Amino acid sequence: MMSLAESVVFAPESALPALGFVAGGIALGTVSGLVPGLHANNFALLLAAAAPQVPGPALFVGAAMLAAGVTHTFLDVVPTLALGVPDAAMAASALPGHRLVIAGRGREALRLSALGSALAVVLAVPLALPMTELMVAVYPMVRARLPLVLAGIVLFLVVTERSNPARIGGLLSFLLSAGLGWLTLDIEPSAPLASGGMLMPLFAGLFGAPVLIEAIDGAGVPEQADAAVTTPRRTIGLTALVGTVSGAIVGYLPGVSAAVAATVTLPAVPNDDGARGFLVATSGVNTSNTIFALFALVALGSPRTGVLVALDSSGVPLDLPLLLAGVGLAAGVGFVLVPLVGDRYLRTVGRVDYTYLSVGVLCLLVVLAYLFSGFIGIGAFCASALVGLVPAMLGTRRVHLMGVLMGPLMLGI
Repeated sequence: MMSLAESVVFAPESALPALGFVAGGIALGTVSGLVPGLHANNFALLLAAAAPQVPGPALFVGAAMLAAGVTHTFLDVVPTLALGVPDAAMAASALPGHRLVIAGRGREALRLSALGSALAVVLAVPLALPMTELMVAVYPMVRARLPLVLAGIVLFLVVTERSNPARIGGLLSFLLSAGLGWLTLDIEPSAPLASGGMLMPLFAGLFGAPVLIEAIDGAGVPEQADAAVTTPRRTIGLTALVGTVSGAIVGYLPGVSAAVAATVTLPAVPNDDGARGFLVATSGVNTSNTIFALFALVALGSPRTGVLVALDSSGVPLDLPLLLAGVGLAAGVGFVLVPLVGDRYLRTVGRVDYTYLSVGVLCLLVVLAYLFSGFIGIGAFCASALVGLVPAMLGTRRVHLMGVLMGPLMLGI
């Protein structure tokens, strides 16, 4: 099969439909990325359910699904930055991106995220083959010792907290979220959406609801300053490289999220400036993971992300040139859309009464929890929200809440 670029030259009758499918995927990814609480994996499952009903070649449908997934990883930073902004007095315990928004640097934060994701795509393509060969070589050993590897990551996250009370809070957050995962992840809910599951209410409750609850009495999005990026180019490049390599590791280690990978690997970046570095790295992990996972699917025949599970279950031919061309096009559009849409998103949210906005988004998350997981999903969402409040109460990082996946995996569940 020819690449997308070759099709444009030699087979325009095929190129135009392919571009149309990719454009449709970009549109879907844009919408899903801007919906707060909609996790990429949940969106991928919806795509997998809808794919058989879409008329057209399976390869083009697959290109659309990948384009949607990549665009989602670019745009999901927008609601993350604009919603759940706490009062300035709570800035120390806020998410890294929110600290920048409180300081009036939200427009810069958007551009840092877009740079992290775009550079990750540029770096991931040439690194994909050697990284995939390396991970294929070491994966059997890592897989055999996965509980020990995950335990080592958990220990690192706990001991690197800034104080003993924070370490205790981190350990408690991990144990509570691990228990929640152990109780709920194997549940097969009866829900309106046939492709639903328990991940959406768990993640929305652990990471979305607490931020919104803490922000109900906040001042909302303050006036934002200029969009100038103050981080040196060399630091951005090195941080994006760390995020890119971490994306490969995340693709092979179950339960390790972008935030976990960024927290573990950022100390390798010299002159890292905290919130900015974390934003670049996590964006890079999120986006590069899609590319590495595609190569891993070709090499191992096993999908490692929600989008690749959807791709694999739809029987899409693994034509790397065309699929990567779709990824590149989606990345280019996503890079442009983040500041274009994000600046307006921040301004619009800044004009809205933040109490009503936070409560409204919480209600939306409850509706999504019901659609994906039924009434049991609403209960899981509420329980997760209570657990999600623990890190802020005890002054520790929210990354420990990834115990919801890491804990059950460590126990072999």
